[in-house]
Amino acid sequence: MQMKKIFSVFLCVLLILSSLVFGVSADDAYAYDEEYYSKFKNDNLTLYVYNWGEYIADGSDDSMDVIEEFEALTGIRVEYTTFDTNEGLYSKLQSGSAYYDIIIPSDYMISRMAQSGMLEKLNYSNIPNFEKYVDETFRNPDYDVNQEYSVPYTWGTVGLIYNTKYVTEAVDSWDILWNENYSGKILMFSNSRDAFAIALKRLGYSMNTENPEELREAADLLTAQKDVVQAYVMDQIFDKMTEENAWIAPYYAGDYLTMSETNEDLAFVFPKEGFNQFVDAMCIPKGCVNKEAAEMFINFMCEPRVSAENCGYIGYSTPVSAAKDLMDEEMVSNEVAYPSAEVLENSETFRNLSDETNKLLDDLWIEVRIGKLTAGFWVTVALLAMGVCALCALSIYRKQKRLRARNAVK
Repeated sequence: MQMKKIFSVFLCVLLILSSLVFGVSADDAYAYDEEYYSKFKNDNLTLYVYNWGEYIADGSDDSMDVIEEFEALTGIRVEYTTFDTNEGLYSKLQSGSAYYDIIIPSDYMISRMAQSGMLEKLNYSNIPNFEKYVDETFRNPDYDVNQEYSVPYTWGTVGLIYNTKYVTEAVDSWDILWNENYSGKILMFSNSRDAFAIALKRLGYSMNTENPEELREAADLLTAQKDVVQAYVMDQIFDKMTEENAWIAPYYAGDYLTMSETNEDLAFVFPKEGFNQFVDAMCIPKGCVNKEAAEMFINFMCEPRVSAENCGYIGYSTPVSAAKDLMDEEMVSNEVAYPSAEVLENSETFRNLSDETNKLLDDLWIEVRIGKLTAGFWVTVALLAMGVCALCALSIYRKQKRLRARNAVK
């Protein structure tokens, strides 16, 4: 009996030691700091988050509902809305027509907004997970070289998505976006920066060129493409491609992974001419009234458990290596989600362009989309304006004539 007791005690000690050394699961190791997240629990705060469409885990497909998880943990309510282009985000904030506490722009736009005085400097002591978990690769990037304004949310690449049911030829180049054999089945980005990047790469130029002649050459190439393009879109690419209303489109690798689950005939390729590698990062707009709570939201998105669930659902790559410990191995080893260093050598990251170049890009994009405004166009506008003025003058003359007639009768 005594031996049994001794053996039982020994076994218990062994189990306890084993649990301490080996038994701490990754999930337990990455548990939330409850005290940190309780700071605003009873303050009845609301945060306004502005993010890309289809870009957060929402509880569907057995994923974590990220917003709901944050609200339950912190007591802070979240109002979540979406945008579809960096330029649209910039214009909205610049106009002052809306208020947000957290925005998630792309790399080059962060640099542009910081230079324009549109972002708050972050207090990284309120974002401990940045130092604890964010990979060194994503610290002090070119778009935020002093690490003052941003914390990475995801990273990814742009490539070509095509439907193998209808596109049976080998695809390895941006050339196919100009192929007349697929006229009416080709989609194109609706924002100038991404569209010009593709044309510039096809021409052999940098997507960050500020050479006006190279940009005009790219504009001519995009104009020549118009006859084969079904539509200029962004988020709509998702549905159009999965439902086979279109067969070829440039789009983000992360979205392709989600789209391919719906339509197995879709394939993805990194074009040989080169492609965009990007980082989308969390920032706080100037004038935020709940800055520390906003920094808490940013910290929450860097939790390994949250980043794993979020990136696992949306298909984009995580800047938090610890999150990979909690992700499906098939996702982590996927060459589209996490391309090799050799593949990434052919990528280029957007840089912020000068105001002069951005203005030229906008003007050229208008020309591409609606055509150059010729002298004939302005003559037509002038004639219409003169006609309207003549009709207005005639109407005023008739009213005055009737008024004089009534006064004469009186």
